[in-house]
Parts: sequence; C-alpha cells; structure tokens
Amino acid sequence: MDFQKLCTFETFKQVWSHYGHGDNFEDVIEREFTRIKGITYLDHAATTLYPESLLRDYCQDISRNVYGNPHSYNPSSRLTHDTVERVRYRVLQHFNTIPEEYSVIFTSGCTAALKLVAESFPWRPQTESEAGSHFCYLTDSHTSVVGIRGLTSARGVVALPVSPQEVENKAKDEAQGEDAICQTPHLFCYPAQSNFSGRKYPLSHVKGIQARRLYPACNHRGRWFVLLDAASHVSCSPLNLQDCPADFIPISFYKMFGFPTGLGALLVRNDAAGILKKTYFGGGTAAAYLSGEDYYVHAANISDRFEDGTVSFLDIIAVNHSFEALNRITGGMHNIQQHTFGLARYTYMLLSSLCHGNRRPVAQMYTEGQFESPSTQGAILNFNLMDSHGQIIGYSQVDRMASLYNIHVRTGCFCNTGACQSFLGITSQQMKRNLQAGHVCGDNIDLVDGQPTGSVRVSFGYMSTFEDCQKFLNFVAECFVEKPVTVDQVRLEKLKTATAASHGLNEDPPIKVTNGEICKVDEKEKPTEAVLRGFGQRASNSHKKAYTLTNIYIYPIKSCGAHEVHNWPVGQQGLLYDRGWMVVNGNSVCLSQKRAPRLCLIRPQVHLPSNKLLLQASGMDTISVPLENNTQMHTSHQVCQSKVCGDRVETVDCGDEAASWLSDFLGQPCRLIRQSPDFTREIKTRPSGAATPTSLSLVNEAQYLMINRASAELIQKLMSSRQDDSEGDELLDTQNVISRFRANLVIAGVEPFEEDNWSHLIIGNTQFMVTGQCGRCQMVGVNQETGTKTKEPLMSLSAYRAGKVTFGVYLTHQLPEGSNTTSVLSAGSLIQPEPHSS
Repeated sequence: MDFQKLCTFETFKQVWSHYGHGDNFEDVIEREFTRIKGITYLDHAATTLYPESLLRDYCQDISRNVYGNPHSYNPSSRLTHDTVERVRYRVLQHFNTIPEEYSVIFTSGCTAALKLVAESFPWRPQTESEAGSHFCYLTDSHTSVVGIRGLTSARGVVALPVSPQEVENKAKDEAQGEDAICQTPHLFCYPAQSNFSGRKYPLSHVKGIQARRLYPACNHRGRWFVLLDAASHVSCSPLNLQDCPADFIPISFYKMFGFPTGLGALLVRNDAAGILKKTYFGGGTAAAYLSGEDYYVHAANISDRFEDGTVSFLDIIAVNHSFEALNRITGGMHNIQQHTFGLARYTYMLLSSLCHGNRRPVAQMYTEGQFESPSTQGAILNFNLMDSHGQIIGYSQVDRMASLYNIHVRTGCFCNTGACQSFLGITSQQMKRNLQAGHVCGDNIDLVDGQPTGSVRVSFGYMSTFEDCQKFLNFVAECFVEKPVTVDQVRLEKLKTATAASHGLNEDPPIKVTNGEICKVDEKEKPTEAVLRGFGQRASNSHKKAYTLTNIYIYPIKSCGAHEVHNWPVGQQGLLYDRGWMVVNGNSVCLSQKRAPRLCLIRPQVHLPSNKLLLQASGMDTISVPLENNTQMHTSHQVCQSKVCGDRVETVDCGDEAASWLSDFLGQPCRLIRQSPDFTREIKTRPSGAATPTSLSLVNEAQYLMINRASAELIQKLMSSRQDDSEGDELLDTQNVISRFRANLVIAGVEPFEEDNWSHLIIGNTQFMVTGQCGRCQMVGVNQETGTKTKEPLMSLSAYRAGKVTFGVYLTHQLPEGSNTTSVLSAGSLIQPEPHSS
C-alpha cells in the first residue's frame, strides 16, 4: 500500500476509535492554542502546553483579588490561605483520595519532592546487631530518583539498583507480611511510567513491595515504603491512589498543565508521614521554637511541617485554574489517555513499518511490547532512525532537520541513563569511554565510534492532533527514507490486528522490538534519489584545476550580513574583526537568524582607514561604532556577561545609538555588544597537535569555516532536480547556496565534499588545521538577500548525505608561538591540502 494512503485519518480510525474530547475538538484546539499554528509540538513528556483561557482566567483572578501572604491573618491573607487549601483538596480529588488519607506538600517541582524524601527518610546504617536500610530503585528511573543514592551512600546505606525483570522474577509466592520484630525502614522507588519509553509499570507493585512479596522487599526484613514517581504518568493518564496506596508520590504541575512552572507537590500517605524527620526548619514550619536554646517543636499539620517559608501561593492559585481548564476542555484524564494513546499507537505502527527502497527498516524502535493497550503504554515513542545501510543516523541530525520543519522533538538520553543503556545496548564501560571522548549529558555528540549515545523521543498531549502525526511521518519519509518509500505490509497487518485488551503485556513476557523484518517492495518502483548521487561521482583526471581560495568573507556582527574582502589580515582569533560583535535582545540573549531572520539584511562593513564599523541596511541611515575599545568606552559603556554556544563571554556594550538603530530595524529592543579585549575564550577541545591554546571571537565552534564550491554546486543541482517537490520554494543559484552556508573561506578545484577528509592545509603562507565538520541547522534556510525562510538547501543536503547534515569544515590557524606578525589571506591564493593518514 502507498505510504501516503496510510497517512490518512481514515487509516487512523481503523487503528484506534478514540479521537479528541468531543464533537468540537478541532475548534477548541484552534481557539485555545492559536500560538502553535504552524508548529508540530511533540515534546509533551518534557512539558505540555497551556491553553490560552487558563492564562486569561488566572490573570483576571489575580487582577481582581488581593492575595496576601498566607502566614498573616488579615483578610487578603485568609483569602490566600483558603484558596491554597482548596487547591490541596483539588489535587487529592484528582488522584481519587481524601485529606484523611494523604497530605499535599507543595514543592518547587518533582525533583525537590524527591529531595525532600531523601533528606527526611530515617535511613539506618548497618550495625553489628541490626541490618541497615536499603535504598532500592528501578534501573529505568529518572536521574532525580537515582540521585537519592548520593545522599544514602554518604550515610552508609546500601543502594540497590533493580532491573524491571527482577521485581517479579525474584518474587516470593506469598507475601512475607510486616515484620513485627525488625522495623528497619527501606525505600523502593519506581516510575509509574518510564519517561524514556513510555512503558507503564504495574501499579500493583506498590502493594506487592509493601507486603514484601516482590523483590527486593521479599529478601530483606523490615518495613518497606514505596515512592511512586508519577511525574511522567500523570501528564496523560489517570492515577487512582485507592488502587495503589504508595507512601510518597512526587509530581510536577507543568507536565500536567503546562502552567505554572516551578511548582510541584509531594503527596504523602498520612500513615507514613510520621517516619519523615526534618533537621532544618524554616518559617511557618514550627509550632514553637527558641532562639536562645536548642528547642523546637514542629507544626502538627503535615503540609505546614514540610513547606519551609512562604509557599509560591500565586502559582498554587494558578493550579486551580489549570484543573478547571483541563476538565472543561477534555472532560477528564480518561479521555486524555485514550486520545493520546491512539495518536502514539498509530505513529508507532507506521514508523515501525516504514522501509527504505532496499527493504531495510527506517526506524529502530525502543519499546517493550507493541502498543497494545493504554494500561501498559503511555503516549511516548522512542527510536533512532537508520539509513539504507542499517547505520544509525545521529539524533542531532534528526533534531536539526526537525527544527527546519518546525517539528519539536526531544533527543538524548532524557535523564534516564538506565533505560538508555538497556535499549541501546551501551555498557557501563562504553558510557565511561564516551565521557572520555567528550560526550556529556545534554550535548549534541550523538555518535561515538559509530554507536549512538542517545535517541529521539516523540510524545503527545491532549492538544495533539492527527495532523501532528501526519506531519511527523511525512517529515521522516521525505528527509530520511531512500526512495521509493515502502511499507512492511506483513508487520503492519500484525500490528493492526494486535489486541488492545489491557491484559496484553501482563500475561506475555515483554518483547524488545528490533524491527528486523524484511519489507515487501513493489519491484516496479525505482529509487529517485539514488540517481542524484551520481552528481558527486566525478571521474578524476589529469586536467583537474589546482586548489584555490576563491572568496573571503568576514561577518563583523554575528548572524548579520557578510562583508566580502579580497585581502584581509589574520588576527589571533581568526580573520580580523570576524564576529567580534553580536546583537542581543532585551534580556541580553544573543539573537540569531533562527529567530530574527532580518539580521541578514544588516550589512556591517569594516572600514580600516577610519577605524570604524559601519552599520548599513536598506531604509536606514548609516551609523558607525569604533573598531577598537578604548579607555573612554570602558568607563562610559557597561561591561556585561553573555553566552555563545554555552560559553560564558565577557562583553562591552556599544552604546545607545547603535542600540536604537538596531531596535528600530529589527522591531524589538536590542543592543550591540562586542567581546571585551581583556577576555579570552578558548576552543572547547584543543586540536590534536596544537602547541598553544586556540582563542576564539564570538564564533560558535572554531576560528574559520571553509566550504567547497563544488559541494555547493552539487547541492544546487540536487535542489533543481527536486524542484517539483519543493512546495514552491524558490530555485537558488550556486552563489545563493554559498551565501546561506555563511563560510569565511570558499575554495575551488576540489571534488564535492573532498575537504571532509583533510587534516591540514596551507593557504598562501598560513597553515591551518581541520578541527571537524560543520553540522548545519535551519539557519541555512534563510535567504541572505531577502530574509525569507525556506526548507532548502538543508532538505537536499540531508537527502544527499542520508540524513547527515554537515557541510563545510572548521579550521584553526597555526601561527608561530609568540608571533606578533600579522599574516594576510588573499583571494586567488593556492591551497595545499593534506588528507588524513587513513
């Protein structure tokens, strides 16, 4: 069956019958979420989105009412106190429990709630006469859960990681019951839903651990308490505490409602609250205390006892409006669960059945089971994409392309190293080697020695639509599938007929889906992109021109237009004055063409004779700022801190005239800043063989970016051949393509992408070292002449390089140590490259 025919709402309805929250679902979404028009938001597991009516109602509330500090007793304070208590009850009601059974302690989020339990739990170290406490956690746990280990280890408490299989495989046939003799407290933590894969763990584990039937409780005497990490689960699923009376349940409200952020709660079972012991006491937590002696009596109320200082009462009031909006729009959590699971199931079925033209699967899915039921699987998909040779495409490449299509996903390990290791097959030794190779949590190093360090996660919320699924699947097919796009019909039919009964995963052992089936392909169809790869297969011959430097560009202001030069001095940080300035918004955050594409219409020009930087743009008077900082500027202009690519940089403000000029042209408050001459920023990873540290201007990665004209011509030809599918995008000539890649140096006489294999080169008399390839983002979609955005040339680059969106190489120069001599680069200079030894 044709893939496009499968990407229809009729096919979706065949897969899952529940869609939306009522007859006017599309109208409600359009009315409540106008700001996401044109955006495919698929990162709800990180934070969901708030409806606009929530903010209107909340702002109207706090505009009409006076809410005072709840620790006072005046009328405004009593209003706050009563409203906060009402929200506590609303939270308990949402989880089907009552104040007689549970208490709500407001925190700054789920992590703070976990930290509160860790610091207050009565851990006992082992002694000669008594066994010590155990802190046990499922390996498929968030970092914030595993982090409790840092506290327990310091107290001599055993930390025991437990795999999901061990909980029931090592269980006893009968419950051991509460130990009347040994009362050593132990804590078992597990997620109601994996934030990595969306797998839902049995809520029955709560009672199984408390009764000491399940592992590890069955092997250790004492009193067992259960912490149920519900942060991921409650975003799209109901939680009934009558069925699973966990002792501690941490949550974050932004994952449920999108607003407010910075507020969470710890639900504590009242029967278990007595074991928690605080050491620090803050305002509002004491019944009485003396400052002159060590005397303190805690507040009798559990919530008061653990909420140090004044709670974030305006945010708590917002939670009340959040509940109102959620129920008004959706009708409740059951409806949300059915709707979001259907979208996830449909997307999983098509993505896991999608194949390249050579019959190989496109996606490696990381899941237990096959999305049979919302009782065992949440609205999360985790996967990596593969090329037609079966090689993993790095998640950073997928993320860059998704951003070009305005599709918002999450990549990495999602603060869940245990699940990441399990699904991706990464050993602990490999994790350590990856760190030595420079990979840390949250960076964009997606492959080390060809092996993935993380994956891609797609997640749905109650405002997600079928069109979101459709756009995502079409994006994958368009950018990462070698044509013709095909579907594994056998697998798809199996998934279609898979039962959605809730007992599906509980009776059968979990199956790790690896997507290894062979796809059925219509042999009459022929690949369309493969022919285009011939553009890059030039036969070498003896008449090949010498390598030359054809163009030199400097970009005095980061993200603004280029200034072409023919002879230009080389400074300690690269080309003199290249990216020495940048534009920041009203919050002092660097602006780029991703969010402010009109930056490219500003044409800065360095005028060396007058020692001035000229700011020029159509319709604006030309103004200037001095090229060099001086003593007067230091005293009259503010020195400030900013960031470039995560690096802290010290900068100097360039004054009100430049700020006013930029603000008028860009239509938002802006200022021009430049790197302070007293500040040195070094390259993050010193190139192998570099004798001295390499200093940088306000560039992203390296001193120079070099591209190859032949590579640009190849991409331009590929774009021309794809014009019928370009959705009306303008056809770019080679020079326009070159301008979009914003290189400092453009070379000629080279095979397409030959520069990727160079390690060193000499241009004129200056030696350069190649430090890596340049990964591209949606910024190359900005036409540097008009400021308009298109999907090209990134789409064609991704198609040609099978999802690898690198173009050009980074260089650093190798000036003699201690040299004050300024060398000059000249257009037309010959280039002597040195390939890698391999």
